[in-house]
Amino acid sequence: MIRAAIVTSLAAVFVCTALLGSPGCADTLWQPLVDQLVKDGFDRRRVAYLFSSPDLEFAPTIMARKMNVLLNTKLSTREPGPSAEPEVMDQYLNPLLIAGAYAFYREHRADMTLIHEQYGVPGEVLTALMLLETRLGMSVGSNNGFTILASMALSRDFALIKPYIERSDISDEDMQWLIKRTEQKGNWAYEELKALMRYAQANGQDPLTIPSSVYGAIGLCQFMPTSVEHYGRDGSGDGRIDLFETRDALYSMANFVASHGWKDSLSHEEKLRVIYRYNHSESYAMTILAVAEKIRKTKELFGG
Repeated sequence: MIRAAIVTSLAAVFVCTALLGSPGCADTLWQPLVDQLVKDGFDRRRVAYLFSSPDLEFAPTIMARKMNVLLNTKLSTREPGPSAEPEVMDQYLNPLLIAGAYAFYREHRADMTLIHEQYGVPGEVLTALMLLETRLGMSVGSNNGFTILASMALSRDFALIKPYIERSDISDEDMQWLIKRTEQKGNWAYEELKALMRYAQANGQDPLTIPSSVYGAIGLCQFMPTSVEHYGRDGSGDGRIDLFETRDALYSMANFVASHGWKDSLSHEEKLRVIYRYNHSESYAMTILAVAEKIRKTKELFGG
């Protein structure tokens, strides 16, 4: 098991951390992941090449940051006090942003029309999603998806991130929960890492060059790599699914939203529940529909 292999190699990991840059350290550190990826069918030479890259550096703080958030959320639910009500994020209703969103909609209105006919998802909603996710494609993330997902996958063993856990007031019960959640998140990251590698291979890309969000979401629509495999669509017709290409991103977003039940005839509350599946935040869902409505009203005012 990969978890056992990680535990066995802990001493080597700590030595490599102390002697960062020493020959052979990178190979020793990543070996459990290399072995597991090969076992799961990836070419050993290709995997060894990727994990020997000088650009790849183990970052335990990525998983630790996630677990600190989850732990604080879990513990805060036990503390008395008013919980914040979800609300529309007003910064996205800025007239300049809405004007830019409307211009984006106009630029891609031919595709938006075809997408609406095929998937039943209006272009205003897709534009709103694009605005919130990547500022209409202008900000796709400055992180490295491969490094993030590999680091989280390796960190499925809690011992690797324990020094970075911020809280000290953790009961034995909560500690066991934290250890289990870390392993679950690490297993999730491992599946996402494999999907990212498959995505890169299909597009003839080096996975180490694909930018991502802080937790590994990629493209103009910020899909996790496994979502690409489930919901990605080739909107441009070139035989590839490239989420950094606008048409592919729009068609993929529409397929995701439609697959989760979107219909124009749904009530406002039902639409909120569909959008919530894209990003598990009620405020996010409320903002998407509010921005889409602003775009719709702008379209009615100016035409198009």
